[in-house]
Amino acid sequence: MTRWGFTVDLKRCIGCYGCVEACKTENGTPPEIFWMKVYKRNEDELKASWPFIPTRCNHCENAPCATACPTGATHQRGDGIVVIDYDQCIGCEACIIACPYQANSLWFHGEGYYGEELTPYEEQVYDIGRRKGTAQKCTFCHHRLDQGMDPACVETCPTDALNCGDLDNPETQINHLINTRDYFLPHEELGTKPKLFYLT
Repeated sequence: MTRWGFTVDLKRCIGCYGCVEACKTENGTPPEIFWMKVYKRNEDELKASWPFIPTRCNHCENAPCATACPTGATHQRGDGIVVIDYDQCIGCEACIIACPYQANSLWFHGEGYYGEELTPYEEQVYDIGRRKGTAQKCTFCHHRLDQGMDPACVETCPTDALNCGDLDNPETQINHLINTRDYFLPHEELGTKPKLFYLT
């Protein structure tokens, strides 16, 4: 069984926000929902090597959101990807409170970018089981992975700052990167065992 992981090369990210746009386009998230974000460090904190920090769900091995979910809507697939069953989600926000990475959000509004009347594109992308009042988060583009494709953010990145692969396969590029580069795991001290590695 594959165990998916993700790397972000902070030396390569140029802050183009291509991954953010690709994620919204691929997954059709509502106006106020961003599964992928890129933060720019404050001017007094800037380091020449990595001024931009892309963030997303870490698909933690010990996922606090899944533990906190009272209905089992938030759970892990066999390959470690943390997903939400929108039919079971009751919108209690337990996963949002539990996540130390602020990766989850609640979809409050049902309308699209142009008001209550959805465009044909919005009608299509919203019609995948998501509904108003449910929690939303990055799915690792598992619908693409299951077809042998990279997540939209990885495919779009013009500088190859993003990479994903099987952590249990020593021949993958992701294992080469984490075995040859310095990296840190976000809030590793919390014991969540995130599968997002920041290469420095």
